[in-house]
Order: sequence, then structure tokens, then C-alpha cells
Amino acid sequence: MDDITSSNEIWPVKHTGLSYGLLVITCSAVLFYLVGKVAASCICESAKHAPWRWKNTIVSLTHACVSGSWSVMCFYETPKLAEDMITTYSSFSYTLISFSVGYFVYDVVDMLLYQRTRQSLELLGHHVVILLCYMVAITTHMYVGYAVVGLIVEVNSIFLHFRQILQIIGFQKDNNFYRMNSLINLGTFIVCRISLLAWMTRWIVINKDYVPLLFYTMGSVGLAILTLMNIILFYRLLMSDFIKKRETRSKNE
Repeated sequence: MDDITSSNEIWPVKHTGLSYGLLVITCSAVLFYLVGKVAASCICESAKHAPWRWKNTIVSLTHACVSGSWSVMCFYETPKLAEDMITTYSSFSYTLISFSVGYFVYDVVDMLLYQRTRQSLELLGHHVVILLCYMVAITTHMYVGYAVVGLIVEVNSIFLHFRQILQIIGFQKDNNFYRMNSLINLGTFIVCRISLLAWMTRWIVINKDYVPLLFYTMGSVGLAILTLMNIILFYRLLMSDFIKKRETRSKNE
């Protein structure tokens, strides 16, 4: 998966038009808007103190479940994506990227309208980086495999968002169910975020001669920003769910 294959090994495929990608983006944004409406109307009693956070987390969890499993199926459906992440293309993968862009568009608009906090500004920066990089794949029909690899991080997001839901509805950190989710969240974070971003950085450096300077710069800057954000998030998770909890338990004892 490190180097691209020679051009004579690339599957001859028919590209899905840009208009199709824009249609999927639009439909996806509308779909997540409707999911948000349903989540807001079905809020549980213990989450009424944080209605927007509840709605946003449910929408994000929905996207993580769909795109995380979909990204894995893309490599099963088109194994060549793992060999040539620049030119190999499949409509199944292209649809996934467009679907995820629709979610990020929805989430950006939703945060700008209803939640302008420091934490939401951090997420906005994350979303803008993702949108810029993924729109390259949508408009050029290239780097599809590389974009799909990036969506494997959503496997971890499933447990990350589920952790937020548990917090909203009042689960204590010493609850066995919360602790189990915290351990799975930490493990998948290391594998699906930190290790994956390190591999993506290594890949783009190895294949820099095959990537135009503009796209290489965008990818490198984007990966640097995402890596920094994930290191900060990992530190916060460790402090919140493990270190501070252990310190609190020691003080109580």
C-alpha cells in the first residue's frame, strides 16, 4: 500500500460525473438535517440540559457508523484501491466521499448557526481541512483511495461520540459500561487515528513525486493540522477518563 502501481495495471473504469457528486453531497446534507430534526424531537429527559449537543452528537454518531463501516467495505469491494490510491477509482468509494462531504457541510452550517464556542471553532477548523482535501478527490476523481483511508478514523468516532452521549445522559466515569467504552475508544483512537495519520503522512512523503505540488501542500498541511488536533484530543481523553479519574479515586481512598 506504500507505492502506486504502474499505469498499465490501473482498472479501466467509467468515472461518475461531478454533477453526481454534487447531488450526493446535497442529498447527504439534507439527510443529516432530517436526522438532526428527529434527534431533537426524540431527546430524552436526562439530555434536555444540552439539547444542541445531544442533537449534534446523534447526527455525528450516525455519520460515523455509516461512513466507518462503508470505508472498510470500499476496500473489500475494490481491493485495487489499497494498491493505487491515486488513480484507482470506484463509484462506491466516490459516493462515500461525497456522502461524507455532505455531512461536513451540514455540520459546519449547523455550528455556525447555533453553536459558536471555542470547541466548535476547533471542529470548524477540522471540517474545513477535510472539506478542502475531499473536494480535490470529488472534482478530479483522483486520490479516491487515499480519501477513503482517511474515513477509517470514523470507526473510532463511533466510540468517541457514544462516550459523549453517555456523558450527556449522566453516566458516571466509574460506571462499568462507560469504562468499557473508554477502553475501546482509547484503543481504536491509537489504531484508527494516530497510527493511521502516521501512515498517511508516510505515504504522501513517499509518493510526493506523483502528487502535484498544490495537492501535496494541501495534503501535508491538512495532515499536520489533523495530527496536532488528534494529539490534543488524545491527551484530553487520557486526562479525563483515566488520569484524573485515578487521582480522584486515590483521594477518596
